Amino acid sequence: MSGGGPPRKRNFKIEAFKHRVELDPKYAERTWKVLEHAIHEIYNHNASGLSFEELYRSAYNMVLHKYGEKLYDGLQSTMTWRLKEISKSIETAQGGLFLEELNAKWMDHNKALQMIRDILMYMDRTYVPTAHRIPVHELGLNLWRDNIIHSPMIHSRLLDTLLDLIDRERMGEVINRGLMRSITKMLMDLGPAVYQDDFEKPFLEVSASFYSGESQQFIECCDCGNYLKKAERRLNEEMERVSHYLDAGSEAKITSVVEKEMIANHMHRLVHMENSGLVNMLVDDKYEDLGRMYALFRRVPDGLSTIRDVMTSYLRETGKQLVTDPERLKDPVEFVQRLLDEKDKHDKIISVAFGNDKTFQNALNSSFEFFINLNNRSPEFISLYVDDKLRKGLKGATEEDVEVILDKVMMLFRYLQEKDVFEKYYKQHLAKRLLSGKTVSDDAERSMIVKLKTECGYQFTSKLEGMFTDMKTSQDTMQDFYAKKSEELGEGPTLDVHILTTGSWPTQPSPPCNLPTEILTVCEKFRSYYLGTHNGRRLTWQTNMGTADIKATFGKGQKHELNVSTYQMCVLMLFNNADGLTYKDIERDTEIPASDLKRCLQSLACVKGKNVLRKEPMSKDISEDDTFYFNDKFTSKLVKVKIGTVVAQKESEPEKQETRQRVEEDRKPQIEAAIVRIMKSRRVLDHNSIVAEVTKQLQARFLPNPVVIKKRIESLIEREFLERDKVDRKLYRYLA
Repeated sequence: MSGGGPPRKRNFKIEAFKHRVELDPKYAERTWKVLEHAIHEIYNHNASGLSFEELYRSAYNMVLHKYGEKLYDGLQSTMTWRLKEISKSIETAQGGLFLEELNAKWMDHNKALQMIRDILMYMDRTYVPTAHRIPVHELGLNLWRDNIIHSPMIHSRLLDTLLDLIDRERMGEVINRGLMRSITKMLMDLGPAVYQDDFEKPFLEVSASFYSGESQQFIECCDCGNYLKKAERRLNEEMERVSHYLDAGSEAKITSVVEKEMIANHMHRLVHMENSGLVNMLVDDKYEDLGRMYALFRRVPDGLSTIRDVMTSYLRETGKQLVTDPERLKDPVEFVQRLLDEKDKHDKIISVAFGNDKTFQNALNSSFEFFINLNNRSPEFISLYVDDKLRKGLKGATEEDVEVILDKVMMLFRYLQEKDVFEKYYKQHLAKRLLSGKTVSDDAERSMIVKLKTECGYQFTSKLEGMFTDMKTSQDTMQDFYAKKSEELGEGPTLDVHILTTGSWPTQPSPPCNLPTEILTVCEKFRSYYLGTHNGRRLTWQTNMGTADIKATFGKGQKHELNVSTYQMCVLMLFNNADGLTYKDIERDTEIPASDLKRCLQSLACVKGKNVLRKEPMSKDISEDDTFYFNDKFTSKLVKVKIGTVVAQKESEPEKQETRQRVEEDRKPQIEAAIVRIMKSRRVLDHNSIVAEVTKQLQARFLPNPVVIKKRIESLIEREFLERDKVDRKLYRYLA
């Protein structure tokens, strides 16, 4: 070994193996034969004698030695052959055994497929993905589909059998639902497309045809309620069928078929069906039928709008008849009660049958608003209804009952377009109630005013509240008057004065009548007391609004206390000094206006049981040639006799005109104020926009007439609040 230099590097080289391992050329064929035999044994139910470990290793080695393709193709052809054999045995199955055989073979095939997949797992994991072949399990399903389900002898027979069984079940027969479930599940397992194309589409077509025929048959022989019951039952049956043995995805499709054929196609005929359609159900309160119609119709396009339209036109038509029927207009209280009953009835229908559907509630409201405003006396009648309830109708009612009635009235009030007309009448009726002390409950009166205030604002009720204030103030004033002047007054008539603020009360200027001397004395004492304690005030006696209690002695010394109006008292007191007086005498001595005097005399002389005067000649009407006498023979079981004035509960035609005129006059300043408010903020605006804005602002109180708005604009131009544009005459400018 020489020293000194670094050690030399030695290179190693690995050479190829000299001895080639030769694979038996028949290895692949021999191994495949073993596997093929195993596949046949599995299908023959003889798998228990097989060693799955050896079989797995054999398949593994084949793939390892690049015989994956031979193994895959062999599997495919062997399974195909087996399935063709199975197909023959299914085809030979007779009648009801056909589905049983198909299902049994399908179960066997699934089990076999599971075992085969386990044996060929290595091929499934390595060869199949790299060679882009179908996995073993999926291949087995595809081969079943192609060789069994799509076999010419099985395909149509399978569909016909399934559809026949469903048809028999629809006709009431009991079928094997478990078997049906297995078969439809098989179709789904073979892929949604197989289920849909080979079963679902034909099933839906046949169902459409079935329900089209059945619905035609039903509609010819059933009334609307029964038809809907049958449609509902069929719909429920189909949903139940899906839950038992069809795929869940079929539910929407089959229910859609039933809905179209049984409901949508006959919708209009059903709602308009004579003697049993929607209108009859509404009239007869058939909540169950209506609820069923609502539930079924909501499932189809335009179903609910069809019900709503028919209901609306029915409500408008019946409402129109109700508010324009001259017979019904004779009794305002009955008229309003009918409206409330109708509203209650349909509210209940919407609540019970239509699930409180807001669109139906809106339709009901718009219908009521439509027909209530067809009768321009509705505001007056609603006020008369409240008047009746607050005078006597609520006696003995609990607080809750009172609230319920007032709330119902407020609901009708909301429908009114002319709320200011209602206010006018309400004021008149409230005044009469307060002055005659005829109100049933102050709490109820105040509750009504609070409701009106909430609905329409302070302005609407300020005068009504003022009337209550006046009543309280009057009470205090009278106590003070008697406390200070009782000695002065002595034994004369007792006076109870209501001091009403002008403007708050609906007083019409009426000429004062001649009061009897005894009364006049007390009146003057009160006047001097009142004006002495209140500077700068003026008192005007409203003799047309007062009442009096007078004692009268008739023949045989019979005594009665008569409750009469101030006018009637003035007339009766004249008979203390005269036995008989002509109409002209009475008119001259009392100076009561002719129309009031005639009504007053009519109530004193012509009403049976209240006739404290006698009239000659006797007749129902008063003429200027009549003579009146004190009726000595008057008798009554009552000590206190109330003699009301003969007056129509409703206004006479001239009074109506007068009220309407007053309303129109009151509207003018409101319209003008609205125009000025709008123009102040907008400065320049065209005519149509002003009309639209004014209507919008005032519709809470009334619907202003465009013609009146135009006149108010003209008036404001004259008074130089506005001017027309120099160029465009339709434009208005605000003048500051």
